[in-house]
Amino acid sequence: MTGFRAARYSSRRPPVLELRKKQLMASSTSSAITLKINGEKYTLPVDHRTTLLDALRERLDLTGTKKGCDHGQCGACTVLLDGRRSVACLQLAVAAEGREITTIEGVADGERLHPVQQAFLDLDGYQCGYCTPGQICSAIGVIEEHAAGWPSAVTEDIRPEAGRPPLTADEIRERMSGNLCRCGAYVSIVEAVARAAGAGPDEERPLPAATVNVKETAA
Repeated sequence: MTGFRAARYSSRRPPVLELRKKQLMASSTSSAITLKINGEKYTLPVDHRTTLLDALRERLDLTGTKKGCDHGQCGACTVLLDGRRSVACLQLAVAAEGREITTIEGVADGERLHPVQQAFLDLDGYQCGYCTPGQICSAIGVIEEHAAGWPSAVTEDIRPEAGRPPLTADEIRERMSGNLCRCGAYVSIVEAVARAAGAGPDEERPLPAATVNVKETAA
C-alpha cells in the first residue's frame, strides 16, 4: 500500500486508543460527588462545570429553587450554604460538596412552616410566587446575619461597641436588595421579614413610618 492510501490509513488512530482518549477526557471533566441537602446525602456524577442550581433542578428534581437570570443578579435561586446565603447559579456543584445545603424544601419543620414562611403567608409577601423561594431563603439568612451583629451598607454606626443595629425597614430593604420581585411585593416582603425577625406589628419598632414612605415612593 503506497501513496495517498498509505498516508490515509497511517494517520488513523486505532479504535482502542480513541476510546482511551475519550475515557481520559471524560474522567478529567466529570466526577461523582456527594451533596448534603436538607439533611440527606445525594451521590451523583456531574460535569465539573455544572452549577449547583442545575444539579438541584435537573439532577435531583428539587425544583423549588428557581432559575431566573442565571447570572447571580435576581436572587431567585438563593439557597443556604452552611447557613449563609448563596446564589446557586454562580456556585459550582463540586464546590458545594461537604457543605450543608438548605433549599426551600428543607426550611420547614415537617408540617410546621418556618417563621419566615408563615410571615410571608400571613402578610401576602408574594404575588406570582416565582421569586418567593429565594426571597424566603434570603430572609432567613438576613435574620441570622442581623442576629450575629453584621452591619449593612445603611447601618449608621458600625463600631463593634455600638452593638446590633435596629432592624428597620431601611435595613431590611438594603439586606434584601439582592432579591428582585418583578410583581413588586416589596412592601409586604419587608413587613414579613420584620415580623419573622421578632420586630413585627405586635412589638415596638420603627417599621410602620418607614413602610409609609415606601408606599408613597411606590405611588
